Amino acid sequence: MKHTIYEVAAEAGVAISTVSRVLNGSSEVSDATRERVQAAIDKLQFRPQRTARTLAQQQTHSLAVAMPSFTSLFFVELLKGVKDELREHDIDLLMCNLGSVAPYQTLERFLDQGAVDALMLTSLPVDHDLQRELERLRAPVVLVGTQADSFDSFYWDEAAGIERAVRHLTDQGHKRIGLIAAHPGSHNADQRLAGYRSGIEAAGLPFDPALVVMGETTKHAGFSEEAGVEAMQKLLALDEPITAVCASSDVQAYGAWSALRDAGRRVPEDIALVGYNNLKLSHYLGLTSVDLRMHDVGCRATRLLLDRMKGPASKPFVDAMTPDLIVRGSSTA
Repeated sequence: MKHTIYEVAAEAGVAISTVSRVLNGSSEVSDATRERVQAAIDKLQFRPQRTARTLAQQQTHSLAVAMPSFTSLFFVELLKGVKDELREHDIDLLMCNLGSVAPYQTLERFLDQGAVDALMLTSLPVDHDLQRELERLRAPVVLVGTQADSFDSFYWDEAAGIERAVRHLTDQGHKRIGLIAAHPGSHNADQRLAGYRSGIEAAGLPFDPALVVMGETTKHAGFSEEAGVEAMQKLLALDEPITAVCASSDVQAYGAWSALRDAGRRVPEDIALVGYNNLKLSHYLGLTSVDLRMHDVGCRATRLLLDRMKGPASKPFVDAMTPDLIVRGSSTA
C-alpha cells in the first residue's frame, strides 16, 4: 500500500508543509521535529512523490517529455534541443518512453506516479479521453507533431514536406519515383503518402500503388534502417525500374542507400534518393532531406513551457510549419 504525505504528517503530528520541509532538507525545522517526521517516514516506508518534494518551495522543478522512443534519431534531435534549453535552468527533466504498443496507457501510468509541472507530448494524437486527462493536470502542456485546440502546439504540414521532395525529383525529369512508406500505425504515415501522391499527380504522372512499399520490420513504426533496406529491395525487384526514391525518414534512407550499394547501384547516378527529417548525420552523408528543424523545435517548445510555468496564456500558441527541402548530392547528378 502506498502511503501519502498526509498520512506521514498525521503519524508525526505535524503539518504537511513541515513534512515537505524535512523532505527538502530545510533548516527551518527543529531537530526534534525532524526526527519525529523521519521516524514516521521510516515506519510507513513513505516514498515521496514529485509534488511532495516541491511543496515547501512553491515553485516548479520538473518538466516531463513523453515521446514514442528515446533511441530513434528523430526524437534524439528533439531531446537535444530540450536539454540545451534547460541547461541554464534549475529544472528536473523527466522522461516517459511511450513505446508503440499501448502509448496512451503508458502515459496515464506515468502521470499517475506524481504531478509534473509541465509536459511536452510528442507524436501522440490527442483524443477526447487524453484531452480530459491532460486538462486534469492543471499544468502547461505543449504538443509536438500533433495539434489540439486546447493546447500549445508545434506541428508540420507533413504532406507539403514530402510533396516538395517529389517536385524536386520530377523537376529533374524523374518519372518512376518510389516511396518508402511508414507503417499505417504511425500517426503521420497517411499525410506523407498523401503528399507523395499529390506531388506525383501535380507533375502529370499516374499514381502507381506498386511504387509505395514498406519494410517488414515494425520497429519504430517502420522508421528504421532495417525497414529501409527491405523496402528498397522490393523496389529494385520491380519489373519496370525506378529512377528515384523518397523515404519517409532519413533512417529509412540510410538503409535504402545501403541496399542500393549492395546491389551495385550508384546514388544519384543510377537512383536519386531523398530522405525526411534532415538529421545531423544526413549533412555529412550528403543526403537530400526534408528539414523539420527538430533541434530548433525542441528549444522553442521548451522555452514556451518555461514561459507558461510563470503564468497561463489567454489562448494557445500554434505553429503550423511547412518543412523546407535541403538539396544535397544524393538527388542531383
